[in-house]
Amino acid sequence: MGCCQSSILGPDSMAGDQTQQPQKAEAGGGGGGGVPPFSEFSFADLKTATSNFSSDNIVSESGEKAPNLVYKGRLQNRRWIAVKKFTKMAWPDPKQFAEEAWRVGKLRHSRLANLIGYCCDGDERLLVAEFMPNDTLAKHLFHWENQTIEWAMRLRVAYYIAEALDYCSSEGHPLYHDLNAYRVLFDEDGDPRLSCFGLMKNSRDGKSYSTNLAYTPPEYLRNGRVTHESVMFSFGTVLLDLLSGKHIPPSHALDMIRGKNIILLMDSHLEGKFSTEEATAVVELASRCLQYEPRERPNTMDLVATLAPLETKSDVPSHVILGIAKHEDAPPTPQRRLSPLGEACSRMDLTAIHQILVMTHYRDDEGTNELSFQEWTQQMKDMLEARKRGDYAFRDKDFKTATDCYSQFIEVGTMVSPTVFARRSLCYLLSDQPDAALRDAMQAQCVYPDWPTAFYMQSVALAKLNMHNDAANMLNEATLLEEKRQRGGKGS
Repeated sequence: MGCCQSSILGPDSMAGDQTQQPQKAEAGGGGGGGVPPFSEFSFADLKTATSNFSSDNIVSESGEKAPNLVYKGRLQNRRWIAVKKFTKMAWPDPKQFAEEAWRVGKLRHSRLANLIGYCCDGDERLLVAEFMPNDTLAKHLFHWENQTIEWAMRLRVAYYIAEALDYCSSEGHPLYHDLNAYRVLFDEDGDPRLSCFGLMKNSRDGKSYSTNLAYTPPEYLRNGRVTHESVMFSFGTVLLDLLSGKHIPPSHALDMIRGKNIILLMDSHLEGKFSTEEATAVVELASRCLQYEPRERPNTMDLVATLAPLETKSDVPSHVILGIAKHEDAPPTPQRRLSPLGEACSRMDLTAIHQILVMTHYRDDEGTNELSFQEWTQQMKDMLEARKRGDYAFRDKDFKTATDCYSQFIEVGTMVSPTVFARRSLCYLLSDQPDAALRDAMQAQCVYPDWPTAFYMQSVALAKLNMHNDAANMLNEATLLEEKRQRGGKGS
C-alpha cells in the first residue's frame, strides 16, 4: 500500500517543476554519505525502520509530547533517520500535507537537518529527516552530565543557526515555527544543525509556539501569526540560552542588559573562559532581536554579519570543541561468546543455519499472532497448508518451492510469523538474493523486535552485501539480545 504522493499530487501540482518531484523511496536504496533526494516512503518501511515505532526509539528532538513524537529509525540501507509522526487530525488533508512536505523537502543545506521524505498512507502522516546522533542544544546546555558546552561552541551554534535561517529566507522560507534549543541538533561530526521540522506550516493540533508565554513574541500573542520578525525574537531567546546556560525570560534579561549587568547574565560555568568583547556583541544582538516592536529587530543577514567575525576557531572541528568522539573513533566492541546460531551466522555457514532453523521449528512464534475469526475459514486452512508445504520443502532443501509456499502464506496476511520470514530469508540467501534476504530478516524483526534470530539473519545478509561493519554490529546486537534472553530464563 503506497503513500499519497502518486495518487494525490497530480502532474500539475508541484508548481510546474516536474524535474524535482519526490522519488519513490526504495527500502534498500543506496546508503552512504550525502543527503538523499526527497522521497515518498511507504508506511511499512518506516514501521520496520523504527521497530514498529518502539518506545525505545523515541527521541526528544523538539521537546514535544505525544502524539507528535519523533522516532529514531534505520532504513534497510543502514541509513539512520528521524521520523516525526503526526495524527491525521494534525493534517486532515493529505494533499496539503504532501505539498507542504515537498515544499520543505526542496531545501538542502549543511546547516539543516534536512527533510528527506514523507508518508501519508491512509490516516498516517509522517516526516522523515536526517538523524542527528549527538542530542539537542537543550541537552548540552541544560541537562549536561560530564561537562557544559564551552564558549567557542556556543558562538558556533549561534553562527550556524543564523546561516541556516538566512539560507531558508533566501530560498523563500523565512518562517520558522517555535525556534528553541530543542530545535538545534548536533550531527555525527558535532556540527550544529537546525531541524527542518520547524519549517513546516502550523498544523491543527498544535500552536506555533510553546505554551510558555514569557518566550513568545508579543505580536504572536496579539494576532497568532508567525512572521519573519517573530522568528528573530525566537532567535534572541536562543541567544539568551547560549549566554546564560538556562532559561531566562526575555523581559528579565533585557532589564539586566539595560542595567549593564552582563556578567550576571552569563553562565557561571563560563567564568574566566569567554571573551568579554565577544559576549558583549552577542548580548547586543540578543537585545536587538528581543525588541518589542518587530520593525526594530534585525534580519537574517544582520545575524550572519554580526556573528561571522566571532567564529575564531573555524579550523577546530566541532566534535573536538564539543568534547565528543566521532563515530569512527569509538572503541571496538568487545567479543562475546556466540551461540550455535551466532557461530553459524558469523561463518556464513548457510547449511548449519538451515539445520538450526529446522530444529527450532516455530518455537519462537509463540505470542506473535492474534488470530481473527477467519482462523477456521477455508482461507485460513489454505494458508496453513501453504506453510506446511513450505516447511516440508525447507526441510528437504527444496528452497525454490519453500520460497513460493512461504510467499503464499505471507501474502494472505491473516497470520504473521517471524519464523517464516527467517526461513524465507535463508532461502533467498541460498538463491544468491541477499537484498531480498535482508528485507525478510528486517520484517521478522518488525514482527518480533527482540528476536535474536532476526538480527542474526540480517548480519548474514549484510555480510553477503559486503557491508561488513554493519554485519559485525548486527551480529553483536543479536548476541546481546540472546544474552538478555538467557538472563531472563527464556529459551533461545
